[in-house]
Amino acid sequence: MNREKLKLAEKMFLSRYPEGFASPEMLEIGKKHKMNKMVKMTQEGLAEDEFANTDAVLESMRKIVTSSSMVSVFEKPKFRDLLKDLTIDERDMLADGLKNSLHGDQKRGFEQMIAVLLPYKLAKWTLLTVCLVYYRPDYEVFIKPTTVKGIIDFLELEGIKYSPKASYEFYAAYREQVNEMKELVDESLRESNAAFSGFLMMSLESRD
Repeated sequence: MNREKLKLAEKMFLSRYPEGFASPEMLEIGKKHKMNKMVKMTQEGLAEDEFANTDAVLESMRKIVTSSSMVSVFEKPKFRDLLKDLTIDERDMLADGLKNSLHGDQKRGFEQMIAVLLPYKLAKWTLLTVCLVYYRPDYEVFIKPTTVKGIIDFLELEGIKYSPKASYEFYAAYREQVNEMKELVDESLRESNAAFSGFLMMSLESRD
């Protein structure tokens, strides 16, 4: 990681928004993301006890995906329609994969979800990670391909190489580096991992 670039990005961001994500402009931008609402919806709808009912869990997952400002408008209807087309076994496996991702063997869960979504060409990073980052916003990460590729390049992150083919190994490695970087910046920039990634994304955009 290039710490000098990270600290320079922090300095430039705070010169423009002195209160970080508590600055009026950032609070206004934050309204469209409804982070608190999405976190509450996810933590309630995907609590471990809820997984006794596959249909209810997948309905919660559908609501999270289609309500999220971070998921592409092109992916939302595809995912919604997919849930209608899955077989009973596929629905059970997708729900079990989500349960493992959130409450059990995360690697196994990630791979279960990929196995269900891949034949339908929907094993997308965004769909695989959106529930994770809302459920555990201070630890998990959201993988938006263009942003992640830019962050890896700009901050010269070592030991990881982005691939459009989703894998748990990349997810875990990237999450580790994000959580490490987050601890190096001002507290006002790390109210959640989504916010921290937003700071990095805006830093990339201002560089162009």
